[in-house]
Amino acid sequence: MAGINIPGVTDKYNTNDTIEKLMKVERIPLTREEKQLETLKTQKDAWRDINTHLTSLRDTIKTLYSYENPFNNKMTTSTQEHAITAEASRAADLQSFKVDVIQPATSDRFLSGELEKDFKVPRGIYIYKVGEKKVTINWKGGSLSDFSEAINKRSNGVIKSMIIGSSQGKKSILIEAVATGKENKLIFEEDAKTFAIDSNMISPVQKNAETFGDSINQLASITNYTEENAQKRMPTLSLEKVSITDKYINVEPRGGFEIAIPESVSNEKSYHINFEIKSLNIEDITHKLNETPLNPVLQESGRAEFEGIIVKNINSDTELPIRLPEEKVRPIESKNVLFAIMADGTEKLIDTNGLFTYDSIKIDLPLSEYQGIQKIAVRNVNTSKSLSLTPFSAYDANENLGFKPNNAVSEADDAIIKYEGIRITRPSNDIDDIIPEITLHLHDKTEKTATIAVKADVEASKDALISFVGEYNQTVAKINILSQTKSDIIDELTYLTDEEKEKQHELLGMFQTDFSLTNIKSNMQSIISTGYKFSDDAEITMLSQIGISTNASGASGGYSQSKLRGYLEIDEKKLDSSLENHLDDIKNIFGYDTDGDLIIDSGIAFKLDKQISAYTQTGGILAMKTANLDSKIKSSETRITRLEEQMEDKEAELRYKYGQMEGTLNSLESQQNSLNNFVKQNSNNK
Repeated sequence: MAGINIPGVTDKYNTNDTIEKLMKVERIPLTREEKQLETLKTQKDAWRDINTHLTSLRDTIKTLYSYENPFNNKMTTSTQEHAITAEASRAADLQSFKVDVIQPATSDRFLSGELEKDFKVPRGIYIYKVGEKKVTINWKGGSLSDFSEAINKRSNGVIKSMIIGSSQGKKSILIEAVATGKENKLIFEEDAKTFAIDSNMISPVQKNAETFGDSINQLASITNYTEENAQKRMPTLSLEKVSITDKYINVEPRGGFEIAIPESVSNEKSYHINFEIKSLNIEDITHKLNETPLNPVLQESGRAEFEGIIVKNINSDTELPIRLPEEKVRPIESKNVLFAIMADGTEKLIDTNGLFTYDSIKIDLPLSEYQGIQKIAVRNVNTSKSLSLTPFSAYDANENLGFKPNNAVSEADDAIIKYEGIRITRPSNDIDDIIPEITLHLHDKTEKTATIAVKADVEASKDALISFVGEYNQTVAKINILSQTKSDIIDELTYLTDEEKEKQHELLGMFQTDFSLTNIKSNMQSIISTGYKFSDDAEITMLSQIGISTNASGASGGYSQSKLRGYLEIDEKKLDSSLENHLDDIKNIFGYDTDGDLIIDSGIAFKLDKQISAYTQTGGILAMKTANLDSKIKSSETRITRLEEQMEDKEAELRYKYGQMEGTLNSLESQQNSLNNFVKQNSNNK
């Protein structure tokens, strides 16, 4: 029995193989087009890779001449870093200065007395104020820890709280103001004040103040004072030029006095002494002194004495001409008129900034800053200004609040520093308004005078240059791979993995006939090797002078093939020396202004940026190349789609024809089998 054959399903006549062989020939145009498409996509990826490298190089280059260039970066050092540090902006001058931190700014930090572990904070309206800010907590009552947590959640950065285990089975609550400075006192109101008193955090006080200096009898003459650069005929400081009228202490030019601090307040750290002082311009006393003639000094005419009787000679007369002094008395003007005299005999200058500018200035001396003060001295060394002072008032700062802390961890006070010997106070430990472009950060008292130095951040400049060289070399390596066919180019790149090297070998020489890459490489090399004389006295005008070149190592034996490929090397020792000594020159060779319009228009970085921009910008050379490839890729994909459709139609046609052929052959074979069977049957019948 003949086997069953289904046309198009069984392959009795190897029609499938025949069709496949015929289709393979038919697919040659399609296969060729698919390979072409793959090549086009690979080329596009290569151009995009070049664009990525050039863009990265350009970004690095722009940092070398833009406003944010690293050559303007500043760094600071402090000889007392535990006490004071500084932060300098890019516009800060290179300088060094001396600072003493007398005290950092502090905030009020009040601790309660010991409370039972299960102590409950009663319900109420708890109001806390710090400066102009206020926190209101509507407390429903609860444990000490819950109350502390409620303060921290609702304080909005005004106050903070924590629970401290003071002793076995006991707790204390600490409440502190976040802001520092004497103007940011922690104030308790409503139930907050009641709770603070009940928990022994604060105690009520009565207001009281003590006035002194309202009587001339309390004023004493200047003692232990020697005037520097004293002038002949200049009157010495005298109490006789001091008077009290209309409740003001009036101090004429060259007048002065000392007044003792009452013993009842001199050792109280919470006390302050305040008063007002003003100056008045008057005629300079040196005018009269310089116009007063000098009279001759004559010896005493003599006398005779006998038995208790004394006879004096008549004084001699002289008709010498009037003689004015040859050396003039110079006028004196100084704001340094107030001094604190300490118990050990030393003295501190009391700041009177604004004395000659405003009608009057207020002086407030916290005795915590003048520990050991015994007297205040007023020395009006001026020759054209008189001074008027109100009587002195001593008061307890805590009394103004109506309470005093019982367990103060710290109390709100301003930071006090001496900048180059000038006493300065600020409410914060971050001070940015003393030295232009520099912020001081105070941490603690200085053990000795701190020296703050502002220097160029050489390390930032070095890192930027190293990054530039790295990006430049990687870009040149990519250009070399795509534009040349020597495999050594890839083998020299030690930073590539074996897998990466294999991929790069597939790209080797892909654009060797395209001069775009060789042109940009040649232009970059020309820019790198050119000199840039930005001024007549410039010492550094070329990149090679700072240790960056194609042969920076100075290796003997001529140039190697790798060096001829255009890679840059760094002589680190030479670079370090150049950055240390010629930083401004280095900054200028990368970008400088040639015509004084404050716009950089020359230099290595500027020209490289301009050159690379022609390739990477929108509508640039690389964009045009990828756009052209996109067009070709789109056309190729269209052709492939059309060819695939043709292949499908052709294959269907062949299968149809061969299917018919198989059907015909099967029919003929069936007829032949029937005929054979008929013949055999007739033969058997005979």
